[in-house]
Amino acid sequence: MPFSLIKKIGLKFSLNDPRWGRDSQDNGQQQNNDGKRPGDGPPDLDQLWRDFNQRLNRLFGNKGGGRGGDGGGFTPDMKGAGIGIGLVSAIIAFLWLVSGFFIVQEGQTAVVLTFGKYSHTTPAGFNWRWPYPIQSHEIVNVSQVRTVEVGYRSSIKNKQPNESLMLTDDENIIDIQFAVQYRLKDASQWLFNNRDQEEMVRQVAETSIREIVGRSKMDFVLYEGREKVALDVSQRMQQILDLYNSGVMITNVTMQAVQPPEQVQAAFDDAVKAGQDRERQKNEGQAYANDVIPRARGAASRLMQEAEAYRARVVAAADGDASRFKQILVEYEKAPAVTRDRIYLDTMQQIFANTTKVMVDARTGNQLLYLPLDKLISQAAAADAARPGTVTPAPAGSPVPPTADQLRAQEAERQRDPRMRDGRESRDRETR
Repeated sequence: MPFSLIKKIGLKFSLNDPRWGRDSQDNGQQQNNDGKRPGDGPPDLDQLWRDFNQRLNRLFGNKGGGRGGDGGGFTPDMKGAGIGIGLVSAIIAFLWLVSGFFIVQEGQTAVVLTFGKYSHTTPAGFNWRWPYPIQSHEIVNVSQVRTVEVGYRSSIKNKQPNESLMLTDDENIIDIQFAVQYRLKDASQWLFNNRDQEEMVRQVAETSIREIVGRSKMDFVLYEGREKVALDVSQRMQQILDLYNSGVMITNVTMQAVQPPEQVQAAFDDAVKAGQDRERQKNEGQAYANDVIPRARGAASRLMQEAEAYRARVVAAADGDASRFKQILVEYEKAPAVTRDRIYLDTMQQIFANTTKVMVDARTGNQLLYLPLDKLISQAAAADAARPGTVTPAPAGSPVPPTADQLRAQEAERQRDPRMRDGRESRDRETR
């Protein structure tokens, strides 16, 4: 404050004082009209103001203490005035320097400007810069996850058709709403390289999604390609933002809704259901084919193998019969009568071995004899079972195993007669 202005203010208040010019000590010794001294009541504001003016005048070199109505007693002291001005200047300079301290919270950074131009960034903590107007700072939260919405605002129902409707590669219109989450990786680029930062991020997101969807089919975007589309959009956005030096790092792209336009939603649902029915029927037909074809192939393979086995068996049996016939023919040429009788006996033995009833036509008369072999065998078996120590015979119709003596006799007979051995073997083969 200029010295002349302070002096004028002091003189003004001194002229308004009814006791101006009197000794201050006399004022302190006078009593009020009611007999009280000044210290006994509340403080006198006028007196306080006069004391302040006196001290201020002495500080700035007025040794006269403000006496005289015209101020003629003022004798300035340049040394005291210099000290007072220096002290006030020092206080003002200290306060000005102190105003340069500021605190940056955790997860934030401060961008310092020197005469409006970017200077540097400061980390979290207690920092200092040159006070205004030399330097200023702006605090930016770099740890906050920011979100920008494309195709809607606050709720999916609040759609923005000019952002959400886009064209696919197969010339179909699709309605997409998605959200982009991002953080700041460079506060100075975020503040100074772009004017409207959030709108810039939204436009970059819209541009990226239109580019990705424009290269994709509608079914791919609606169903199996959602995650792939979101990943491609995130990568494309990061490329564009790095090209802009925006200081933004994309953290996530979330597809909120992907559907055809509302005007064709019903028809599109019908088409989707028809496509699903077609796929289901194709799958059912494929499953039926996978079940029937292997069975048919297995049955065909089994029939072929059975036919091959039957052919091999028939050929082998025919070869065996032909060989046996040739052997019998050789023996028959040597002894026709004996061979004929032997063949007859062997044939009867085979027939009677599998027959339980025998009809005999006697040549001497017309009587027909009936031999119930099954009953005779069962009666003999019952009689043998009644005797203790006997073995129960086999049931009727089942072959009776030969005894050891019979087996030895048959073996000796085969050794003596080779033709009989060959005929026996051929009959055994036919029986099997």
